[in-house]
Amino acid sequence: MTLSEQQLKGPPRRTHVPWWAKVAGVGAVLVALLLVGSRLSLLPSLDDVFGEETHDRSGPALLKSIQDMSRYEAASGNFQVVVDLEKDAKFLPDAIRGTRTLYVGAGTVGAYVDLGKVGEGQVTVNEERTTATLRLPHARLGKPALDADRSYAVSKERGLLDRLGDFFSDNPADERAVNRLAARHIGEAAEESELAARAEKNTTSMLQGLLHSLGFEDVTVRYGDGGR
Repeated sequence: MTLSEQQLKGPPRRTHVPWWAKVAGVGAVLVALLLVGSRLSLLPSLDDVFGEETHDRSGPALLKSIQDMSRYEAASGNFQVVVDLEKDAKFLPDAIRGTRTLYVGAGTVGAYVDLGKVGEGQVTVNEERTTATLRLPHARLGKPALDADRSYAVSKERGLLDRLGDFFSDNPADERAVNRLAARHIGEAAEESELAARAEKNTTSMLQGLLHSLGFEDVTVRYGDGGR
């Protein structure tokens, strides 16, 4: 009686599967189930599971002060400027130390006439109350106000040391310098424009219309100490 070859070899040996292969297999099955379930609308989509949520945890705004306004905002101008700001180190190449930012700044400048500075001697009315003469201060320009929604950086170039500094900084790629420069250029452009003259013209039209509705027939508005 002879034994078969299989009996001589004994029972088959079990193949040992590493633990990491088991974990990988389970993970692959779970991912496949998620994909199939989301495709069949049986499970929420991946965007719902791994999506980003925004929470506004800001505190309430605090009223710091109230100021009475006597200005008549008579005109407003919209401006846009392209700022090219470059900072270089004296003895280092730009690739090591230096920054260059190309920034588009958009903002508005308002023009106003301060009616609160008009005294009694600067308003004259005849006895019949049909003629009035007003002498007002010249229109002035307000501070430029940058519009964050329309202002943006086109490109930023930084040297190696500047990149490392941004990595360890609490406020990397600070744009305060280009914001200040954009506001300054917008203010200069507003001064060279006809914004103040337009404000005085609009103020004159407003006051003439108001006094005409009160019964005055002849209304004259002059600006400055000497008038014009």
